[in-house]
Amino acid sequence: MKSILIVFLFFAGCLNLCGQYKLLSGPMLGHIDMREASVWVQASSSQPVILTYWPEKNMKDLKKIELKPDSLFGNTATFYLTDLEPATTYKYIVGSNTIPYSLTTQALWQYRTDPPPFKVALGSCVFINEEQYDRPGNPYGGDYQIFSSILATKPDLMLWGGDNVYLREVDFNSRSGIIHRYSDMRDTPELKNLLSSCANYAIWDDHDFGPNDGNGSYIHKDWTLDAFKHFWANPSYGLPGEEEGEGITTQFSWSDIDFFLLDNRYYRVAPNVNGQGCTFLGKKQIDWLIQSLKFSKAPFKLVVMGGQFLNTYAGYETYATCPTERQTILDLIESNNIKGVVFITGDRHFTELSKLALDTGVDIYDLTVSPLTSSPYTSSKEENTLRVDRTMVTQRNFATLGFSGKKGERTMTISVYNSEGDMVWIKSIFQVPEK
Repeated sequence: MKSILIVFLFFAGCLNLCGQYKLLSGPMLGHIDMREASVWVQASSSQPVILTYWPEKNMKDLKKIELKPDSLFGNTATFYLTDLEPATTYKYIVGSNTIPYSLTTQALWQYRTDPPPFKVALGSCVFINEEQYDRPGNPYGGDYQIFSSILATKPDLMLWGGDNVYLREVDFNSRSGIIHRYSDMRDTPELKNLLSSCANYAIWDDHDFGPNDGNGSYIHKDWTLDAFKHFWANPSYGLPGEEEGEGITTQFSWSDIDFFLLDNRYYRVAPNVNGQGCTFLGKKQIDWLIQSLKFSKAPFKLVVMGGQFLNTYAGYETYATCPTERQTILDLIESNNIKGVVFITGDRHFTELSKLALDTGVDIYDLTVSPLTSSPYTSSKEENTLRVDRTMVTQRNFATLGFSGKKGERTMTISVYNSEGDMVWIKSIFQVPEK
């Protein structure tokens, strides 16, 4: 069986020598489920790229996928590995790579065992310096070793919480500028091992959506949406039943936890436009979210969006600046008796945990984690009355969420680390028991 693999590796190496294609970035693992997984790559040309995969314990079962990269989007391609088996490790080789990568599918635990433990890494605000296009002065980005620090925690998946690239003024008005910005971010050496080691899921915020503080009026939001789809490998994009191309909203599950990835930009309307109030998510997205949260049986329901939800400070782009829509969401969570809601947010260039106790006795949390490589920010004038004591972090940082425990007794452990991988604080949140 080893001889089969050796022959294939030799053949792959020949392809490279023949100059047919070369990987510029990737592979990056995208969505992974029980029977399917996705792998993203960026090639040097639009020549077809081959991915070969097999079960780790059965090299005879080789399968091959051939894709032609999309030349309009930086020669990117996303492979979908199908007919997989749950809780199984697969090896795969892309293009001319001679070292196999691996992925493990999710387990079929329902009606069989307690939910498997797992770990999520998360963060937001990734600025990669490119001197000729950056703002003058000190570099805005730095501490790229944070990606190695994240990798060292051995996460099963990574949540990219928006502002995952920073579009510059030279990028906003051209497709090629947008593609260049994504390509430059993916070419960061410290990032590559993290992307290939765990599943990656992403939302966007203003800087990967368009201009600073951008809203639905941005004329080229379809361009940035296309780029987002081509450089990430989420399970889907947009609300169910909507026309294709309407935003980035999606949902997925890992073990017994449900993740709801929201779009706070595509439908956004600034205050007092046409005499109407502001909109961050919009009625259709909120209706879908509440219906989905109500249906979910997950002990923790993670709602991922770009801007802070619970922060009471009505400044910058916190949801407190759009109080009517924010209160509508809170009222619907309370009236529907939805438990275990945790907002996962970014944007603010600092980290904090907020907590709101509803009249029903149910707590809602908002974990803000930012920045990864952008410059940190703090303001002594900003007061968040819902902030949990000693959770404010004003340096580059990331967090992990560890899920453990028996069914019905699950615990979510939040750990926040600095860019060197040193723990800053840790806190556990326990599942609300069913009555």
